[in-house]
Amino acid sequence: MRASILLPLLLAVSGLCLAQTVQPTSTPTAAPQASAKADIAPVEKRTERIRVEDSANRIDELRVGGETKTITVQPKGGMPAYQVQPTSGERSWKLLGF
Repeated sequence: MRASILLPLLLAVSGLCLAQTVQPTSTPTAAPQASAKADIAPVEKRTERIRVEDSANRIDELRVGGETKTITVQPKGGMPAYQVQPTSGERSWKLLGF
């Protein structure tokens, strides 16, 4: 008996909920949020220059926001410096320095 009364009642309530339409937000309310975000300056990422030196090499690393951007290796003994790509580990030499 209870189920026979409860089921139609639940169906009627759920039908009313589904029949409601969502009103889109108007653009004037979105504009002040955009201008408020424009007033706030973006946070600058921390820049680190790390130098490690041993008896054979000097390694200079540039990190921006914790992400390595460049790695430069300067071997001692008159050899030319080269750069290592942080993502692939590939080396590249700068032959002409201009």
